[in-house]
Amino acid sequence: MIKSQVKACLERCVALGAQQGYWPEDAAKSCGIEVPKRAEQGDFSTNFAMMTAGRMQARARDLAARLVELLAREPMFAKVEIAGPGFVNFFLKPSIWAQVLAPVYGQDEKFGCSETGVGKRVLVEFVSANPTGPLSVGHGRNAVLGDAIARVLTAAGYTVQREYYFNDAGRQMRVLGASTRARCMELLGLPSEFPEDGYQGGYIYDIAKDLVAAKGQALRDAPDQLFIEQAREAIFQDIQNTLARIGIRFDSYFNERSLYEQGLLEKVVADLRARDLVYEKDNATWFKSSAFGQEQDRVIIKSSGEPTYRLPDIAYHREKFARGFDWMINIFGSDHIATVPDVLAGLRALGLDDSRVTVVLYQFVTLMRGGKQVKMSTRRATFVTVDELVDEVGSDAMRFFFLMRKPDNLIEFDLDLAKQQSQENPVYYVQYAHARLCSIERQAKELGVALPTAAEAGDTALLGRLDLPEELTLLKMLAAYPELIADAARDLAPHRLVFYLMELAGAFHSYYNRHKVLGEDAELSRARLLLAGALKKVLRNGLALIGLTAPERM
Repeated sequence: MIKSQVKACLERCVALGAQQGYWPEDAAKSCGIEVPKRAEQGDFSTNFAMMTAGRMQARARDLAARLVELLAREPMFAKVEIAGPGFVNFFLKPSIWAQVLAPVYGQDEKFGCSETGVGKRVLVEFVSANPTGPLSVGHGRNAVLGDAIARVLTAAGYTVQREYYFNDAGRQMRVLGASTRARCMELLGLPSEFPEDGYQGGYIYDIAKDLVAAKGQALRDAPDQLFIEQAREAIFQDIQNTLARIGIRFDSYFNERSLYEQGLLEKVVADLRARDLVYEKDNATWFKSSAFGQEQDRVIIKSSGEPTYRLPDIAYHREKFARGFDWMINIFGSDHIATVPDVLAGLRALGLDDSRVTVVLYQFVTLMRGGKQVKMSTRRATFVTVDELVDEVGSDAMRFFFLMRKPDNLIEFDLDLAKQQSQENPVYYVQYAHARLCSIERQAKELGVALPTAAEAGDTALLGRLDLPEELTLLKMLAAYPELIADAARDLAPHRLVFYLMELAGAFHSYYNRHKVLGEDAELSRARLLLAGALKKVLRNGLALIGLTAPERM
């Protein structure tokens, strides 16, 4: 909001300078502004003079001096100065920053939302865990990351559809069925041979116990498909229950079997063949992926007649295009890094614009307790489940810790820290800031002081009382929030919101420890209550955007 005002002011002055012959009329296209890294360099900065000087074969500092002369007349600036080879730095009057309070109060829960992505349909595919076992903590990071990205995109105005790709075809399902059959036979006291690569977890025993209780000896001659379907349904229900528990929903589920049933794999092969992009070798069907930047061609149908993972993935993504999405986002574990280029090459081969597909690869999670790695769960085979993690630290802490790092960074999840109720625990620190702000409002009511209104958020005289350096810092941080959300959506980077919330909470705690909000000066108290209310709203909005609660008491 304030940044856009500064940019509009700069463009107005540049246009005026063009009228006076200082620079060409089209120079306004070089009116970029940015926030300097150091506070002493101003609130905003522009390299307009340097960008324009090159075209005019003029000295950048001479053009900067003319620009400063024009900008100095603008009432929003306390100071405008030239720096370095020709940068122009802007210092805003403190009262300008206080203008952010009016939209915070006026827009309330919508503050921070924008229309950046209005009119664009986005499909976010995430989790998509195979229905062969419970969700592990690795799947949990996928779920939280995908959910946060979908939330941020929605806040930025995109029309978002969340999709789960239900991979229930192929060899893995046969192995799941064989594992379940073997456990059933074992429980019935009948001879059985557990598959060499079968699923070992205790959850297979749970499924087998339910089957034996329902069907008993009839399972002896039951078809393989019965065991596959029973295990798949039980596991997927468990997955859905886990996702619901951590507040994650989907708009659609895409079943891999539909690709087979509708002949969509065969259609991909036929279309590639028509383009002379497949060939037969060693009884297998190969895709000429080397023609699309890959180091070598790839098998898409094995000599056994089974497709490799590439073929259904290409067919699935082709269906995403057919559904008319402008942007298709996939959240994958880093173990997919080698497979992604093959699928994108397949899309290019089919004449599709693969730039509309973005793949976010995330690294895995290591759980730590007492400085040592937590390696396994006794009940769930060789991994720790999302449910077990939530049982121990809660959904809020899990979400926050999963989003504290960029997706391509490994996470060492400190279980001990996540459970601490102290300032060392970052999620507690942020939520406690919100609870403190709620406490201030309760104290005001107890003292008979009415809470500020949206109308007061536009009271220039009242806002002028917010003149402490710490208050100015907080106002600047509030003003930065909408652009932060737009940038996080554009770059699929919800971790930036987590960093912002930590910084905002830290700035507030520091301010609160040094200054009273409610004091003897009634007007100052009202001004600070206005600021406190705005901080509460933005902390609440930010926590909601990453799926966390905003406690009123802690």
